[in-house]
Amino acid sequence: MSSDFAALALAVAGLLLVLTLIAQALRARVPPGRRVPGVEAFAARVRGWWAMAVLLALALLLGRAGVVLLFAFASFAALREVATYTAKAREDHATLALAFFAVLPLQFLFVGMGWPGLFTIFIPVYVFLGLSVLSALRGSPARFLARVAETQWALVTCVYGASHVPALMTLSLPGSNEGALLIAFLILAVQGGEVADGLAGRRWRSRPIAPALSPRNWHGAAGGVSAAAVIGALLSWLTPFGVLGSALMAAVAAAAGLAGTLVLAAIKRERGVRDWSHLIPGQGGILDQLGGVFFAAPLFYHLTHFGWAVGGPQ
Repeated sequence: MSSDFAALALAVAGLLLVLTLIAQALRARVPPGRRVPGVEAFAARVRGWWAMAVLLALALLLGRAGVVLLFAFASFAALREVATYTAKAREDHATLALAFFAVLPLQFLFVGMGWPGLFTIFIPVYVFLGLSVLSALRGSPARFLARVAETQWALVTCVYGASHVPALMTLSLPGSNEGALLIAFLILAVQGGEVADGLAGRRWRSRPIAPALSPRNWHGAAGGVSAAAVIGALLSWLTPFGVLGSALMAAVAAAAGLAGTLVLAAIKRERGVRDWSHLIPGQGGILDQLGGVFFAAPLFYHLTHFGWAVGGPQ
C-alpha cells in the first residue's frame, strides 16, 4: 500500500487516540455512581470508530477483494436490518431468499470483477423487473405494490448503495491516486459531516428540517456540510480533485449522507424503533452507522467516474 495510505492511517489513529482521551476525561469528571447519557454515547461512538477504522484498514491492506468482502458483509447485515421491519407475506420468502443469496452476491461479484456495465444497472433495472415478476407469480395481490416496493428500496439502499463504496477501487484515476484512498475520503467526509451536524445543531438551534421525523435542524445541516467541505480540503492529497474540488465533493457527499439519514429516520419513526439493530453495542446497527455513506456512495462514484476517471475499469 502507498505511503499516502500509511500517512492517512497514522493521522486517523492519532485523531481517534485524541478522541479516546477526551472521552475518558469526560467520564472521569462524572461523579461516581452517575451516568451521563451524552458522555456514554460519545465514548461508545469513539469505540465504534476504532472498530470501523481497524476493519477498513485490514480490508484495504488485502486489496479490492478484502474491501468487497467487508462491504458485502455490511450489506448483508444492513439488508437483514431492513427486512426485520418490513411487512412480508409467506409468498415473499422466495423473493427474500433471492435478494440475500443471489442478488447481493452477484452485485458484489460484478464489483469485484470490475464490470460497471453490470453493477450500475443490475439492481435498478433487471432485479427490479425480475423480482416484481417473481412476486406476481406467487399469486398474492395483498399489499402487492407495497411489498415489492419495500424489497426494491431495501436492495437499492443496502446492496446497490453499499456496493458503490468498493466500486471506487475499479476507477482508473490520474497520476498515483488510488480508489482505496477515495473510500477513506468518502467515509471521513460523510461521518465528519454527521458529527458536525449533531454538534452544530445543538449549539445553534433553528427550525427543524422535518419536525415529525428528526430533531435535525437547518443550522446543523449547514454546519455539517461546511465541516465536510473543510475536511475535504484538508484531505485533498488523497484525491485527484484538487483542493476546491475535494471540498466540493466532500460537501456533496455529506449533503447526500445527511439526506439519507433523514430518510432512514422517517422509516424508524414509522416503525417505532430507535435503532436498526443492536449489532454495534451502544451505536445501533449497520444502517445507524453507515446509512449515510451508503446513500452518498453512488453519487460520489458517478461524479468521480464522469469528472476524473481517465479510462476503463481496472
